[in-house]
Amino acid sequence: MLEEKNDNLQEADGKLGIELSDSIQDDATETSNSEITAEDSVSNTETEAETTVEATETDHQEALDAITNSNAEESEDETLKERHDIPMQDYNTFSLDELVDELKKLVHTDKTMSVKDHIEEIKKAFLLQYNHLIEEKREEFNASKQDPNEEFEYHSPLKSKFDEYYNVFREKRNVHFKHLQTNLKSNLDNRLAIVEELKELINPQENIKDTLKHFNDLRERWKNAGPIPKDKYNHVWNNYHFHVENFYDYLHLDREARDLDFKYNLDQKQKIIARVEELVNETDISKAFRELQDLHRIWKEDIGPVSKEHRDTIWNKFSELTKKIHDKREVLFESQRANEQQNLEVKKEIIAKLEVLGTEKVNSHSQWLVQIQKVEALRNEFFAAGKVPSEVNEETWAAFKTAVRNFNSFKNSFYKDIKKDQNDNLNKKMALVAKAKELQESTDFTATTPIMKQIQEEWKQIGHVPKKYSDKIWKEFKDACNHYFDKLKEHKSEENVDEVAAFDHKKAYLDILRAYQLTGDHKTDLDAIKLHIETWKGFGKVPFSRRHIEGKFNKILDALFEKLSLSKKETEMMRFSNRIDSLSESNDTRKLDNEKIFLMRKIEEVQNEIFQLENNIQFFTNTKNAKKENSIVLEVRKNIAIHKESLEVWKDKLKQLRNLNQE
Repeated sequence: MLEEKNDNLQEADGKLGIELSDSIQDDATETSNSEITAEDSVSNTETEAETTVEATETDHQEALDAITNSNAEESEDETLKERHDIPMQDYNTFSLDELVDELKKLVHTDKTMSVKDHIEEIKKAFLLQYNHLIEEKREEFNASKQDPNEEFEYHSPLKSKFDEYYNVFREKRNVHFKHLQTNLKSNLDNRLAIVEELKELINPQENIKDTLKHFNDLRERWKNAGPIPKDKYNHVWNNYHFHVENFYDYLHLDREARDLDFKYNLDQKQKIIARVEELVNETDISKAFRELQDLHRIWKEDIGPVSKEHRDTIWNKFSELTKKIHDKREVLFESQRANEQQNLEVKKEIIAKLEVLGTEKVNSHSQWLVQIQKVEALRNEFFAAGKVPSEVNEETWAAFKTAVRNFNSFKNSFYKDIKKDQNDNLNKKMALVAKAKELQESTDFTATTPIMKQIQEEWKQIGHVPKKYSDKIWKEFKDACNHYFDKLKEHKSEENVDEVAAFDHKKAYLDILRAYQLTGDHKTDLDAIKLHIETWKGFGKVPFSRRHIEGKFNKILDALFEKLSLSKKETEMMRFSNRIDSLSESNDTRKLDNEKIFLMRKIEEVQNEIFQLENNIQFFTNTKNAKKENSIVLEVRKNIAIHKESLEVWKDKLKQLRNLNQE
């Protein structure tokens, strides 16, 4: 089809016009060989002549790209135009509380996509400060903890609020995208239908006045047709203007009507140029650029072509004025980059001051309070200093964190040495260690067990001790307690003769299993392994203190599984079945319940991931070229299949565990 070949058609005023009837086929053939994409052909939707303005296109390409790219994006989602009405603030200067308040305010507006960029900037600023806070809390925890096995935890109500509001935004954004997707497809179909009607307008049998009325109706419908996908933007507009030009060529039958329309279009475009001349002197560059976008959109979308004698002149004038505003905008950006460089110098000075504070020795608590206040003031200055060039942002942030961390380490070392109560705590804990060692060999389990538990509770109530003793006395105390409770468990296990016998059988059976060799026949080997597992289970439970033999059995079993060419699911399920049976035999209901909770969470997690992937892929599957999926879509589909396979394994595990509970 001719319009499909004309993706590279020049803009509304183009070169076709009245001469179109003599050159349609030549132009179509020439442009059919073009491989220019929507983004590479932006200038083609704005320029008016293919040959006479090539130099101008080259000089002004950057300015025209900036206009057309923004218009193409906003043509897809018209709500994006409203984002210019919301000022983008320097959120790096906000406190955590202020960021949460600003997020709450933006989330509860109806302009979901207008605040998208603002919310993402707030998120980056919030996480930057929050991660810094977490690092400080972790350092304080590591400096003061006495139990090396204790895990660091920190819960912030402020972070919970932030996550809550951000999730509201994400949900609103997803709803918006779904609604937008439906509208874009409908509007695209509508515009393509209008183009088809334009193609049929050239009918010598129809009254010219009726044809003109139909033509004007189509133009009005086109103006009100709504947004379309931005990747279709240039192609659809070029086809539309191609057939508009074609229709004007047809109007040689009624030159008076055509010339009147040309005159009206020229008048409208001259008014736009007059307004752009005023915008060149506008002090608010951003405001001028946004209005220039709108004027380009009107020039292209709402106003038809002018006569050939004015086309090059009027377009070149419009293009030149566009470049002037674009150049002023670039100067503004350069000024902003200069400000970022100044902010960088300010932050470097702050980091240097922090590094000095990290080496100044003070000898009293009051002096350290002064130092801490200085660091806090410098920290606030750092966050208030504003943005720095993006290429050095990570480096600057790392230097700041290192300087603060060094100061905290220096401060902590002082407090560790001067805390008298830590020495008192050390004496109390050493007394508990002595008592635990005294009782660790006791065989009077009924009387001793409550005492040992009480000792452990007392240990938890005692505060920190000096770090150089912390690990040592904790190990001594833990070893004494473990020794006693291991003896208690062993005592209970020894009372069960059957468990001891089971251990002896299993120990002997390990030698048989180690000597077992696979035959190479898949079914035979699989049946043999299953028989070994059943035989092993048949021996029964072993004493608690000797349960390590189960690990040896599982290790041999894993080696056999690796040699046997089983599917990943079969191997996983057999291992899981053996593990669950071991827990069941030991009557460890707590671990079984924990396993069930874990499986349910994994199922929910994988289901959510599948839902998200399938939701994301909808943007691709409903487009005109849905059958020609790109590599990204194929990769997403592959990822979905992997997740679904994983989901089946998790469900099978949960089903097996539930069947075990019912038994």
